[in-house]
Amino acid sequence: MAKEFRVTIATDPGRAFDDHGVDYLFIGKGAAMVLGYPGTTQDVGVFAAKNPENGRRIVAALQSLGFEIPAEVEAALQAGRNFVQIKTGSFDVDIVFAPDGITSFEQAKGRRIMHEGLNIAALEDIIASKRRAGRPKDQIDLPLLEKFREEYERLHPKPLKNAWEIDRHPPE
Repeated sequence: MAKEFRVTIATDPGRAFDDHGVDYLFIGKGAAMVLGYPGTTQDVGVFAAKNPENGRRIVAALQSLGFEIPAEVEAALQAGRNFVQIKTGSFDVDIVFAPDGITSFEQAKGRRIMHEGLNIAALEDIIASKRRAGRPKDQIDLPLLEKFREEYERLHPKPLKNAWEIDRHPPE
């Protein structure tokens, strides 16, 4: 299941979003699965930059994947409604413009993980969002995601920054 998810659910929208110039990050358990997290999910979570043009690009990208986008959903995407769930394609997509626990899209984008050409939210952001949402199903996943993050970071250490980079981009 994880391999199928990775190839179909992540790669196809990632290509479509890139082809249409969408400013996005994959988020949620599905994003962690792309990095190797052993889990299952029912949808693709996308954290998108909140502006009308990006909303139009999201619509075009999803339509290119065969999604039917009703007028009210298109309007919600262009307006940047905090959470838009789309179930009119071959898989479910949750577009989130303001995920719990993440201060801004630009900051999250600066921490992203590029994996096989896909924009993946940093594991710290995925975990922060799930922790802040406080849903029972997220509470079950959090200890496992934390362990996965530790192992992922052990195998993929972040590059060291020099003093100029630290001064220019201080930690939050």
